[in-house]
Amino acid sequence: MADHYDDLETRDPSEREAALFARLPDILRQAAKAPVYAERLMGIDLAGVTSREALAKLPVLRKAELPGLQKAALPFGGFVSGAPGSFGRLFTSPGPIFEPETSLPDPWRSARGLYAAGFRKGDVVLNTFSYHLTPGGFIMDSGARALGCAVIPAGPGNTEQQFELIEAYRPAAYCGTPDFLKILLDGAAAAGRDLSSIRRALVSGAAFPKSLQEEFSAKGIEAYQAYATADLGFIAYESAAREGLVVNEDIILEIVRPGTGDPVSEGEVGEIVVTTLDPHHPFIRFALGDLTAAMAGGSPCGRTNMRIKGWMGRADQATKVKGMFVRPEQVAEIGRRHPELGRLRLVVTREGETDVMTLNAETAVPSEALASAVGTTLHGIAKLKGEVTFSSPGSLPNDGKVIADERRYD
Repeated sequence: MADHYDDLETRDPSEREAALFARLPDILRQAAKAPVYAERLMGIDLAGVTSREALAKLPVLRKAELPGLQKAALPFGGFVSGAPGSFGRLFTSPGPIFEPETSLPDPWRSARGLYAAGFRKGDVVLNTFSYHLTPGGFIMDSGARALGCAVIPAGPGNTEQQFELIEAYRPAAYCGTPDFLKILLDGAAAAGRDLSSIRRALVSGAAFPKSLQEEFSAKGIEAYQAYATADLGFIAYESAAREGLVVNEDIILEIVRPGTGDPVSEGEVGEIVVTTLDPHHPFIRFALGDLTAAMAGGSPCGRTNMRIKGWMGRADQATKVKGMFVRPEQVAEIGRRHPELGRLRLVVTREGETDVMTLNAETAVPSEALASAVGTTLHGIAKLKGEVTFSSPGSLPNDGKVIADERRYD
């Protein structure tokens, strides 16, 4: 049984990087056919965007912006050049956000992640992600069928009927949330039903703690997790090495400082930004609002692409202080105006019945004059006063938090 889906997974990282960025200018030209991308990319030498440094200069599109943009220009907000009828399927997910599916085989790039989880041609797969309006069910379904698997489109719920399907079709593999797999296993044990055919699983959409992984393993099921979204499909997936998630092929993943488009150094927690190389529906620097950190080196499983630590929280840390919203973008602007500062963390607390802001800033050159200047900038940007404290470079927590709301209302 081959360990890898194809040779792309084990190529030299520099070869992969060169191949991705050789394709990127054509993808950008394709994206620029859509009205909003044409405006966002206006004046940029698209042929010259052939490196991460050049890509980092392009504007970020935040997922939080999509509902408003799409509402203003239904259905796709001017980011897609094709009409709805040119796609294979049309979905919606909470927001609402409208998502088209291309007619290509494996349109969500999920086959590779399923293969890493042990799914193989001829397997029967129980797919319990929803097929109703949202793309979740079809993301897994299309990838499994691209591998040559037969798929039971079960969707979530209806456990009694699912027991009947499992006992009849004897699926070897499961797709769905880890929570629902546990519900099935516990329910089957209580009802005396036979789910022993399921030996592997690909789970997503909910936390998958080590304790639950071990519980499944004790029942003979090796379960792996994937990081996927309704917009982009599979972004990263776990392999047998179980050391982080391997970034999918055919996408460019950046990790940036929340509230900015500025890439962070390796190992630093930041927001996930993805550029896809799908000419039919490209996303250019799409910021997902999720936090992660890159891991050094290739995976022990032999895959050489970038690895991430998985989901580590949300980058959208906007919070209301004294009735006014303070956002990560505002904290980032303070850093831009004071380049002598390093990592920043705005802490919001309560003193008595009053909200209090304190900006903690890393710097090698602390002074009262700098504190006063930064405090003035904070007030000018946030329209709220706050204290400024300094700490040595590298001393603030590496958790991606730009705004920490520590208020308690006990």
